[in-house]
Amino acid sequence: MPHHRPTAVDAAREGRPRGAARRAADRLTGPMTDEGNVMITERVHAIWRRELGRDDVAVDDDFFALGGQSVIMARIQRSLIVELGVEVPVDQLFRNPTVASISAYIESAQATTG
Repeated sequence: MPHHRPTAVDAAREGRPRGAARRAADRLTGPMTDEGNVMITERVHAIWRRELGRDDVAVDDDFFALGGQSVIMARIQRSLIVELGVEVPVDQLFRNPTVASISAYIESAQATTG
């Protein structure tokens, strides 16, 4: 436990985002805490596993190769809105058919709008 109040220098040293980047991260994941922050990829990964009904989904597995269909994609799109507060256009879900690629898209979209 630090004996001083955390500063921006502490945040930079620890690799935590500051300013607009922190606000964008907070919108997606909730306020950052020292106990740990749920990352976008982890949350997207959990959504995919749940909606596909599979525990064996890797972050680089292709949605369609996993048996993904348009109805499941629509459920994933809705879950991203409800759980992350992010509306991902369906064409981007088709263009980014892995957890890793759609997570990168979300992070990029948030960075440009934040």
